This record gives sequence, structure tokens and C-alpha cells, in this order.
Amino acid sequence: MPITDWPLAERPREKLLQHGAIALSDAELLAIFLRVGCSGATAVDLARALLTRFGSLNALFAAPQAEFAAVPGMGSAKFAQLQAVLEMSRRALGEQLKEGDALSSPDEVRNYLSLWLRGRPVEVFVAIFLDTGNRVIASEQLAQGSISETRVYPRELARRALMLNASSVIVAHNHPSGRAVPSQADIELTIALRSALALLDIRLLDHFLVAGHKVVSFAEQGYC
Repeated sequence: MPITDWPLAERPREKLLQHGAIALSDAELLAIFLRVGCSGATAVDLARALLTRFGSLNALFAAPQAEFAAVPGMGSAKFAQLQAVLEMSRRALGEQLKEGDALSSPDEVRNYLSLWLRGRPVEVFVAIFLDTGNRVIASEQLAQGSISETRVYPRELARRALMLNASSVIVAHNHPSGRAVPSQADIELTIALRSALALLDIRLLDHFLVAGHKVVSFAEQGYC
């Protein structure tokens, strides 16, 4: 039965307009994004099939283009739209951080970094530079490596912090493996970054590890 024949209260779009997006399931939200289904399947059916195939929204968002486009009813256009939605969400969170005190919004920082780094197929190292009021000056990717490591030089982070006249820095990287445990190399890098920045009177506020849905704080573990 097509969605247009469903009772109004059960149609995803009408349900969202009446109760808000939070009232919808993952499949219903995805169905609104898809807009239409395919032969013999509604948009909700297709959304459920996608979630079953990839396992979760996070895994779906992280799927390579070829794998995503291989699903019947999907294609490069839908892949581009999905990536655009993710990037708009990340930029919207970035704008919120720039408007306020990053230290007073730790959840926003975590959400921002999670959107930025989760699902990446290789390790990526990023930095958020802040002024004396803990307002965001810039957010930049500084390095990209392999599936298991990325090479970061403390002097490069320090140089960039000086160029931006930052008084403090938050750094983050991801583990494509999904292992939410800092490695010994991660810990040693954090200590080296903290020491290099301290020589310039710049604070390393935190180092976050993004692994799947988890965001681990090095500061909470005593490394910053």
C-alpha cells in the first residue's frame, strides 16, 4: 500500500509536522529523506531495508559511494544528497560553537567532532582553535593517514596556533576500526602536543578520540 493511502497520523511527513522530528523512528526519518520508494516498496520499506543492510544510521552515513549506490533505488544523486545533509549538520554545529563558549558546551563539541570524524575510512587529525574567551577561531584538518595511523607533528600544530593567535586548542582524531580505547601512541602524542603548546603559553584543553558512536576525552582520563 502506498504511503499516500496510509492514515494521516501514520505518514512520516505528517507525523513530523504534527509531533516534531523527535517522534519519528530512524526508518521514518530516512523515508522523508528518500521521498519515494521503488518498485513494490514504499519509502519506509526502502528505509528499513537500508538500515537492515548497513546495520545503523551511522554505518549508512559512512558507507562508500559504490556500496550505497549498489542498493536498488539508490544512486549517486541520493549519495550526494545524504553527504550534503551531513555536512550541513556539521557546519550548523560549527556555527553554534563559534557563537558561544566552547567550554560551556561540551556536548556540542562532542557532537561536532563526531559528525566530522565518524565513518572516515582512514585516520584523520583535526584541531579546534580558540581565543581567550574560549570562542572558536577556526576548525581545521591537519593530517590524514592510513586505516590505522596518522602522523602529526607537534610543531605544526603549534605553528598554526600561533598564526591564528589562539590561546587554547582542542584536538581530535578517529579510529576507523571503531576501537574506543586510546593507544599508547595516542597518549604519547597527547603529551607531546601539550608540552609543545605549553612552551608558547597555549593550553591543550582536550584530545578527543572518535570511534563509531563513542567520543572519548583524554582530559577526563588525565592526559591533558
